[in-house]
Amino acid sequence: MKLSVNDFRQWEHKCITLLGMSGVGKTVLSVMLRAHNWFHYSGDYRIGTRYLDEPILDNIKQQAMAIPFLRDLLRSDSIYIVNNITVDNLNPVSSFLGKLGDPEKGGLPLKEFKRRQALHHEAEVAAMKDVPEFIRKAQEIYGYRHCVNDAGGSVCELDDPEVLRVLAEHSLILYIKATEQDEQELIRRAVKYPKPLYYREAFLTEQLAIYMGERQLDYVAMIDPDDFVRWMFPRLFYSRIPRYEAIARQYGYTITTTELAQVKDEADFLRLVEKAVEQQT
Repeated sequence: MKLSVNDFRQWEHKCITLLGMSGVGKTVLSVMLRAHNWFHYSGDYRIGTRYLDEPILDNIKQQAMAIPFLRDLLRSDSIYIVNNITVDNLNPVSSFLGKLGDPEKGGLPLKEFKRRQALHHEAEVAAMKDVPEFIRKAQEIYGYRHCVNDAGGSVCELDDPEVLRVLAEHSLILYIKATEQDEQELIRRAVKYPKPLYYREAFLTEQLAIYMGERQLDYVAMIDPDDFVRWMFPRLFYSRIPRYEAIARQYGYTITTTELAQVKDEADFLRLVEKAVEQQT
């Protein structure tokens, strides 16, 4: 959604979609805005509680069935398993995605890894298309004045024009661009704490071949899962930047992590958005 500064100021029920890599501050900002009568729509939370709920539970049950004590209790319906996903705890979604590689080190076979990646892609597309309905619910059911869409870091890789059309029609898209210093910190953190990630299939296929060649590996099962994630993250990070920038140029606006770090309350945030709109219109 492209607006003038005056249009933005007069927008009675504001809705802003936050884009950017994990770690740039989208969720921290969303939580702060929640305290100022903003409805916090978390894409990852919607994915985990609606679109991947059953696959996540199936994965947990499969792990539990490998333990005889738990297997007997599950098969006799003596216990049941539920997700305890919250906006602040999305670990079940991350755990379901998993990491590629040696099963002895917790890795997944390539076929299963790609299956889960495909399920996540479908779920993220659906979750983003749900945004207009949750804008309505936020106002009509919960009484929130504004809405912030805390989108996942992989939204730029969905390659679904309808998703961008929906988001641009119903929200102001705001890309949070990491400064060079913050880029290096995000990469350092990801290398230190490697987490499961979503990859476009074409990108995964291309990079996997390079990795296997560099490491002189013959089989995916020989991959150290954490080593692969550490190797992949910087490549993934820099492959996403031009995608984010293209979305922001066509549909929205850009702010930097340095600018965002100076935001202390809703008023600061609104002034920052107005500045971005004024400079980039």
